[in-house]
Amino acid sequence: MKDQIEQILAQWTAERPDLDASPMAVVGRISRVSRKVDTRLAATFASHGLDAAAFDVLATLRRSGAPYTLSPSELTASTMVTSAAIAQRLNRLEERGLVSRTKNTSDGRAKRVALTAEGLALVERALPDHLETEEGILGGLSPQERDLLAGLLARIEATLDQQ
Repeated sequence: MKDQIEQILAQWTAERPDLDASPMAVVGRISRVSRKVDTRLAATFASHGLDAAAFDVLATLRRSGAPYTLSPSELTASTMVTSAAIAQRLNRLEERGLVSRTKNTSDGRAKRVALTAEGLALVERALPDHLETEEGILGGLSPQERDLLAGLLARIEATLDQQ
């Protein structure tokens, strides 16, 4: 029995045999997998009172190492979103007491963003569940298949970055 992607390809082959629709197999599956992954991750984040954007900021600060402090521009570069998006995220996280913003001691005009004790505790609780969710998503792949897939996806990303 054909799955939906295979059915779509068969239909295009029948209707437009002059076109190579094979890219749809890969791009369609990436798109479908992405939506399913996002749904699973969102459920894990929600169980901790977070969304993906909030977790991204908290995890970025946490992985930066003690004292878990970065400038807004460093956060922007590390999370690959716009500075306006980071500002909105930081506003929400600061309101919740998960991050604090202070003046940079070496440049009074600049700000530093730091995890609060509450923010650190939250990301420490959420991270193992996040990794468990990701492990479940990849559970059907061997370590070698994961490495291969990661490498192939990196090549696709690099191609997109060059266009």
